[in-house]
Amino acid sequence: MPLPLKIVSWNINSVRFRIEIVEKFLREMAPDVLCLQETKVIDQDFPTAAFRALGYRHIVLHGQKMHHGVAILSKVPLAEDDRLDWQANREARHVGVRLANGMRIENVYVPAGGDVPDRDANPKFGQKLDFLERMTRWSEALSGPTLLVGDLNIAPLEADVWNHKQLLGVVSHTPVEVAAMAQLKASNSWVDLGRHFFPEPARLHTWWSYRSADWTVNDRGRRLDHMWATADIAATATRHHVFEECRSWLKPSDHVPIMTEFQI
Repeated sequence: MPLPLKIVSWNINSVRFRIEIVEKFLREMAPDVLCLQETKVIDQDFPTAAFRALGYRHIVLHGQKMHHGVAILSKVPLAEDDRLDWQANREARHVGVRLANGMRIENVYVPAGGDVPDRDANPKFGQKLDFLERMTRWSEALSGPTLLVGDLNIAPLEADVWNHKQLLGVVSHTPVEVAAMAQLKASNSWVDLGRHFFPEPARLHTWWSYRSADWTVNDRGRRLDHMWATADIAATATRHHVFEECRSWLKPSDHVPIMTEFQI
């Protein structure tokens, strides 16, 4: 008989600084698996005790001092973890695991890409495009049931940003990034679970800049956080959530958690 499984992805923007809201979220929503990005802590200093106290005893980390970092914390057993270097410079931007049911979870933090959408003028933008190219080559060779989650740092659709025309020249929504993401998505016929449950033009933002004193006033959001599934996993998905209210919590991340529920 299929069992329910709730999986969350959240760019937490420093797990130690925001541990209180992580604990609050886990107590309220009780996901089975939590995938974090931008943890900003080396593995030895990760606050594992707080997670174990809430039942997340299976912990796989890929940390880095002050920057980047990803982690998977789970109530269900994890195996076969790996850490791929799509940035090609040893930055901690990926961790993958396999669940007991054979499903893989790949947790990714794609580089933001700097402020100028030009490879020559801004090397960070070129690094982002190269990262996506390496991911695409990996995806082409991928086999088996897989869920790809994380901060992919691209809002691909017009409905994924607060103003499509104004953001066409802004990194995260430029045509070249959208095209790169489309190639990645096509490379394994990934199903975008967010848009599977909330087809455009439905509102589905997951990030709001800190630059606005009150993010709710102008509501200039973007959908940078994603969950993609291979077709076999997508067929088991039953619900998708975006927790906008977390953006107003004490000491919030600029990203909010997203969650998909499955019957696997």
